[in-house]
Amino acid sequence: MFSVIGDWNLFGAWNLVIGICCTQMDPNQKVVYPVIEKHMKGTRNKGQGAYSLIEALGLRAREVVSLVGAGGKTTLMFRLAKELLLAGKKVVTTTTTKILEPSSEETSCLFVDPDEEESKQFLLKHIDSYRHITLAHTRLDSMKLKGISPDLVSILSNSPEIDMLIVEADGAAGRPVKAPREWEPVIPSSSTLVIGILGVDGVGKKLDEEDFFQAEQISKLTGVPMGEKMTCEAMAILMTHPQGIFKGTPVSSRRIAFINKVHIPRGTTWGRKVGGKIFTHRPLQIERVILGQLKSDPPVAEVIFRK
Repeated sequence: MFSVIGDWNLFGAWNLVIGICCTQMDPNQKVVYPVIEKHMKGTRNKGQGAYSLIEALGLRAREVVSLVGAGGKTTLMFRLAKELLLAGKKVVTTTTTKILEPSSEETSCLFVDPDEEESKQFLLKHIDSYRHITLAHTRLDSMKLKGISPDLVSILSNSPEIDMLIVEADGAAGRPVKAPREWEPVIPSSSTLVIGILGVDGVGKKLDEEDFFQAEQISKLTGVPMGEKMTCEAMAILMTHPQGIFKGTPVSSRRIAFINKVHIPRGTTWGRKVGGKIFTHRPLQIERVILGQLKSDPPVAEVIFRK
């Protein structure tokens, strides 16, 4: 069934595009979703000297950005993609694990196909038109999308048609804090920047499986006993431990720690404490700590640089 869908372009005008709308899909069937691209309010408040995500992260040309950890990876991926799109960049968002199917406000086009060569060809043919395309391998019954392979990410990273690749390379089942499982995270070797995310709302909560992903492993890595409260020190250990959030990061990749949800009471204070302790543990590995509030404007509260 065909339908005409409005698509918002970067020049503030409506284009009409022909899209394929299917109501009942086989999980392995090719799916293309052209969706409405809505204009996002600017995230920089010049009067307050606020950072945009692009500025806070110090993004360079043609980055492959991998997101690991818990407490805001998907939100960060699509909000960063929106900033890049409005800056005139052509962006690909994807996952090497699983993500919830994005909404029409998150991506200009969703392409799902188990044939990765088909995905590549579609992307290269249509990236100039959509400017932001999300790729996935298959749709799952849980309304989630299974991701593409790290190898495809590496192939796409060499395509001059793409300005920026953003990859959700970890899962946390919605918890604010996690420790990786044996096979996690799934970071493509082509990653130039790896952003480790933790939700500061985990501080002060009792360490259990309800609020933490891999709680027993968190206890093992940080020394916090099960049932005791999570501390800023323990959050810093998770960010810096070899088996913690950045496990498996390529040696050549830059590392940035992102402490999200600092808008909550005491959030900024806790975020600063975590940032200070991160640099105390391994000051040469993480170049900066961002205190974020991804569901607010501006999305960045502070940036703490390594001295």
